[in-house]
Amino acid sequence: MALEIKILDYGDIELESSFLVLGRDCGRTRRVLTLGFLILGGPYPVVVDTGYRSNQIMETLGMRGLQYHEHMIENQLARHGVRMGDVRFVCHTHLHIDHAGKDDLFPMNTTVVLNRKELEYSVSGLMHPQYPAPDIKHLIDRLHTKSALRFLDLEITGPIELMPGVYCDAANAHTEGSMNIIVHTADGIATICGDVIYDFNDQIVTPFHEIHDWEPRTTGNHGTTKRAEKAAIKKLLSNSRYLLPVHDRPAKIEGGNVVGRLHDQVPGPVVQSLPQRNWFPA
Repeated sequence: MALEIKILDYGDIELESSFLVLGRDCGRTRRVLTLGFLILGGPYPVVVDTGYRSNQIMETLGMRGLQYHEHMIENQLARHGVRMGDVRFVCHTHLHIDHAGKDDLFPMNTTVVLNRKELEYSVSGLMHPQYPAPDIKHLIDRLHTKSALRFLDLEITGPIELMPGVYCDAANAHTEGSMNIIVHTADGIATICGDVIYDFNDQIVTPFHEIHDWEPRTTGNHGTTKRAEKAAIKKLLSNSRYLLPVHDRPAKIEGGNVVGRLHDQVPGPVVQSLPQRNWFPA
């Protein structure tokens, strides 16, 4: 059976617009998705990112959580016939407040997989409010429980195969320890890219206030350099057939362009087609 990715809907967040795209609509509120991902078709189910702990915890960042009963992780998994205890690995693109909030609902024999540098970064204080104490303290409990936590050292090793067709690779953007999860599907490479991309339209399709050719716009929320952020986006566009961020619907990529948008699964039907850019007059 070929690998496929199912979209898990963990609810929405309302936040300031320039947090998502640097300099865009400062002071205005945007409502965005918070997604997770379920990889099926391998020897066991794999979950990527677990959403935020509660609506109340988002208030610590001045944001509004909009999470309801249907968005609970156990209910999202049940839509695909998967129980919490069936999941072999929970992988994290990174450990921010809206990505690692439900790890403690998984049994300790589910292994949480993360880049070692990300746990180190989470306690550095450099982006402190975005790493809430309950989430990080739970990971310390896993640190002291046999087989409950797996560290990767992706900056040194390069990509690591988690199971056949699923690889983890350093993102080198957003946070110092962020990683991408690369899935080899029947229709090409799909990369779950966390928060390296927040908004396809205003970062890539029509980059907000960018004048240079083929230059992506960065997010307004990152702990690395502008150079690193832009390079990481360009790498994703060059190496993937599909891109799956956490706060926007998946995109289909051809020749470095976003040419289509998908909804609930990858591979899956394109629900919105975008024309290829016509760089030269006929």
